[in-house]
Amino acid sequence: MRQFLKQIMATNRTFTMIKPDAVAAGHIGGILEQIIKSGFKLVAMKYTTLSPEKAGQFYEVHKERPFYGELCQFMSSGPIVAAILEKDNAIEDFRKLIGATDPAKAEVGTIRQKFAQSISANAVHGSDSDDNAKIEGDFFFSAFERF
Repeated sequence: MRQFLKQIMATNRTFTMIKPDAVAAGHIGGILEQIIKSGFKLVAMKYTTLSPEKAGQFYEVHKERPFYGELCQFMSSGPIVAAILEKDNAIEDFRKLIGATDPAKAEVGTIRQKFAQSISANAVHGSDSDDNAKIEGDFFFSAFERF
């Protein structure tokens, strides 16, 4: 029973970050408003910065990719907002809400279409799986920081 409940919880939570470009442009409020109006509940949230080393740890899955260094530099260039969100079908619904990585290809009304500047400065990160949502959420938040 406990394992079943853990699986249900995982599918209902996702992780997001409002990236340095969107924070610098003053879009925290607009992005959070769109997230909340879309039915997501904030379970945890923090305004913080990533050192280049911490950004490297977070994006270690991309370590062998050519954009890894640039990504780590960008993600440590200013404050971010990290959050765990909860909603039925959280991963899929949030991926739809944020839109395509390239804001020029994102559907009208999505977060990236409204707030992103480019493929690399794309305003928000969203977990792509239940496993990654757990890993990413655990990277930023202890059990005591979740509600």
